[in-house]
Amino acid sequence: MKHALLFITAVFLFGSVKAKHHTYVLLSPNTKNCITLTKRADGIFTYQLQVNKKQLINPSPMGFKIEDGTTIPSATNWKVDHITKQDINTVWKPVWGKRAIVPEVYNQMTVTLSSPGSAIKKLVIEVRAYNDGVAFRYLIPKSESYQVKVTSELTGFNFAGDYTAWYYNGENSNIGPEKLTDCNGTRMPVMTIKVDNANYLAVHEADLREGEPLLLHSDKSTLNFTVLSKPAALTPGYVSAWRTIVIGNSPGALIDSHLIELLNPAPAKNIDFSWVKPGVAVWDWRMNGAVVNGFTYTMSYPSWLRAVDFASKQGILYLILDADWYGPENDKDSDPLNGNKVGDVRKLIQYAKSKNVGIWLYLNDVAGKKYPIEATLKHYGDWGAAGVKYGFMNGSPEEKNVWTRKVTGLCAKNHLLVDFHDGPVHPYGQMRTWPNAVTREYCQSQSDGHKVFMPSTFVTSAFVNMIAGPIDMCNGMFDLRQGNTTRIDENQPVPSTVVSEAARTLIVFSGATVLPDIPEFYLQYPALLRFISAEKMPWKESKTLAGEIGEYIVMMRQSHNAYLIGAASNETGRTINIPLSFLPKGKFEVEITQDGKDANYLTNREVLQTKVKTVTGADNITVKLAPGGGACLLIKPVLN
Repeated sequence: MKHALLFITAVFLFGSVKAKHHTYVLLSPNTKNCITLTKRADGIFTYQLQVNKKQLINPSPMGFKIEDGTTIPSATNWKVDHITKQDINTVWKPVWGKRAIVPEVYNQMTVTLSSPGSAIKKLVIEVRAYNDGVAFRYLIPKSESYQVKVTSELTGFNFAGDYTAWYYNGENSNIGPEKLTDCNGTRMPVMTIKVDNANYLAVHEADLREGEPLLLHSDKSTLNFTVLSKPAALTPGYVSAWRTIVIGNSPGALIDSHLIELLNPAPAKNIDFSWVKPGVAVWDWRMNGAVVNGFTYTMSYPSWLRAVDFASKQGILYLILDADWYGPENDKDSDPLNGNKVGDVRKLIQYAKSKNVGIWLYLNDVAGKKYPIEATLKHYGDWGAAGVKYGFMNGSPEEKNVWTRKVTGLCAKNHLLVDFHDGPVHPYGQMRTWPNAVTREYCQSQSDGHKVFMPSTFVTSAFVNMIAGPIDMCNGMFDLRQGNTTRIDENQPVPSTVVSEAARTLIVFSGATVLPDIPEFYLQYPALLRFISAEKMPWKESKTLAGEIGEYIVMMRQSHNAYLIGAASNETGRTINIPLSFLPKGKFEVEITQDGKDANYLTNREVLQTKVKTVTGADNITVKLAPGGGACLLIKPVLN
């Protein structure tokens, strides 16, 4: 519940005669994180961050530079009207997510400023301190009556040391490890930072309602990063995105945080999201061209039926139909309601429904904008489709965000899940407001990423991209033989082992875990198929048990009747000891599948070994990961 106003504070640091700086301090509930706002004697506003009394971010600028050349609120004629503080201690129960119950505990400080002589008369800075991070944003009161163009946002990050960082890098391997002083240019979030072995940070944004998605910039040999993106204008009711700094004592703590989601609004009370069901999906795109037992898979009705039957038998919830089902995807005359295979698709939806499998439909900007999007999505909902995979959006990042928000809302109205692909706007926690926004391809998808997707790419992306929110990486490739694989026009395998591929389906957080290969390849590996089929969302609990950025990761997720652990390594093989202390009292049976003898992500990808043993929470499990390899543990209670 929300508590009453705690206190109003302004700490003044006095010189010999008069105040020089006004300083406003906000602590996290556990008092470990301290964000301090300062109004200097020259009127400039800054913030700084301490964690466990260790300075991690030195005084850094805040505010905007506007069209008349002045900066707000950085001027001597700006004054602080009042400051309020309150504490929040409640819980969020997401429709789906990394865990069933999320503590929502933070302290908030609201600073209201005014400058009667400025083009902007009032500005509000809202600051929050959580036990796992801090955030702040800028607001213009709705009562104001002006519109002022912005030249730049002044927000910066003046780090207190030459830390090591990693960054998202589009359809390429992530940038990093890179010393802050070696950065020279623009970087995309998430910016994941290793301060030392006990302090990690992640810089991102949350609740981006308008304006350009976050970009960061730094010049070589400096520790200063600035926000390159900006709003078009400051208007009455303007609310900036939250500038967020996730804080953890390990890289896994950054992944496990809910800070980004919690900074987004709760769903509108008049919208029902009880129909949202996250889950595993099979997919027709990479199946195209596979030949097995005399049958050739194509992106057509007979192959779809085989995929649905397989999904139904394994308890897999969805089949995703990719491009061309309504005509060539880049042809402006391809009609998303009447083209090509629409009759087969509508028949398929009904057949799949009888098998408890939902059908996702592909759509992109060519058809999405030529034909009225409202009517298209309404028809898909009326047909009984389960979701929409929206690809290849055009326009600037700011225009993409506007369109993404519109499509997400329309999908919710028509009970459609949605997955954005092909250079989407980064996730910023919108799954809290719109639980139907189950994933997006904010990563290099494995389905066509063999050129850059090495094992180290995966164990870096897990600690960078995944901090932003659910991502669709298309893990779980089981056709890893040497030479050409199944897909006609993209037939090279990702360097990995089959055990690592299964583990990655669990490690990657997504509301739609998309399996790229044909059913027959999964049926060849019964233990791994059991592991994937047991991935029943929504998760009751998730925890990163161990890991180092670019090295390896061990993830545990709990379903309604099982605990699953996935481990993956970079190009170096390693032995990992996994404590089972997260298990409750009682005996459990664990099926352990790991890389086989002489397994290697380049030359011997498909060998594995499986064993079953009885364990308790007092036990440890030791697994050996091959170079580029992995391990999968499926743990279920022993029934008396």
